[in-house]
Amino acid sequence: MEGILYALLPALAWGSLVLVSEKLGGDPKSQTLGITTGSLLFGLVMYFIQQPEMSMTVWIVGLISGAGWAIGQLNQFNSVQNMGVSKTVPISTGLQLLGTTFFGVVIFKEWSGTMTIILGLLAIAAIIAGIIMTGVGQGKDSEEGSKKKGAMFLGISTVGFVLYVVIVRWYDIDGWAAILPQGVGMFIATLLLSIKDNPFNKYMVRNVLAGIMWAIGNIGLLLANPLVGVAIGFSFSQMGIVISTLGGIFLLGEKKSKKQLTFIIIGCALVIAGGVMLGFTKE
Repeated sequence: MEGILYALLPALAWGSLVLVSEKLGGDPKSQTLGITTGSLLFGLVMYFIQQPEMSMTVWIVGLISGAGWAIGQLNQFNSVQNMGVSKTVPISTGLQLLGTTFFGVVIFKEWSGTMTIILGLLAIAAIIAGIIMTGVGQGKDSEEGSKKKGAMFLGISTVGFVLYVVIVRWYDIDGWAAILPQGVGMFIATLLLSIKDNPFNKYMVRNVLAGIMWAIGNIGLLLANPLVGVAIGFSFSQMGIVISTLGGIFLLGEKKSKKQLTFIIIGCALVIAGGVMLGFTKE
């Protein structure tokens, strides 16, 4: 139960992240740099509080993980600009779930027993079905060119996000030890990717708040994965899709028809049901 509670932290924090960042304003590069700056500051504070044991492996893995996240988040923001929050986030969530579940089940052998595998597959099917439902009828909301660019950004984003999660689990890095190296990796990678566009502005400063919020969710995921596994921990963290998808409609004013809204609500319910089912796959 403790691991499940930890896994719900990123669902709340990350589910609100894109909404908060969009409200704070800025382009994808200033938004991402602000978030990484906030995360780095938070990581420094937590390092002096916890003082975890740091090795060269922890630093290398943490830097790579953080760079993966920076690539993932920057390209997700790019996709949002082309397709909107309520369309981008569900598709991004589904792709990330497929990637992390593959590694969790096939590589890390986190599911064992016939019933566990069946239940886990049903849970993933429910989550993916929910994600598809949230996108029903939304194809006309953006032009064909924008959709193609959005899809390209999402593909790159998925690789970055999956790398961010999986590499820490692969090397079995302690969650508290990973926070600072990840923050450094996130900041350096974002700086390298955005420096030519001068992202240092008021919007970058505003998004430091979003970075602190992201860091709180990151702690939850890092603490959850050793307790419940990558497949469950990451899947639970992605239930924040409900917050981001509905928030994109009601808070950011993205226009939807009654039919689209109905499909979106059903889809969100399926995502929640799938997340709950995943919780029962952990013995």
